[in-house]
Amino acid sequence: MKKVMLAVATVLTMLSCSKEPSTCGRIVSDNVHEYSITIRNSNTNNLKTFYLTEGDWMNAHPGDNYCITNTTEW
Repeated sequence: MKKVMLAVATVLTMLSCSKEPSTCGRIVSDNVHEYSITIRNSNTNNLKTFYLTEGDWMNAHPGDNYCITNTTEW
């Protein structure tokens, strides 16, 4: 009986969990003229372009995972 209750509790926990909003994703492209990067959101698969400072842009490379902290999920 304990195993059944544990299994039921596990399933209910898994079903009640929702994905946390994500402001992270993979950089798909960058633009040196504007110091911008385009990121594909890891939850929604949407693309969004962000304009960075030169120093931040220098450390953001296509293919890298990158998080933007001052925005909501897109």
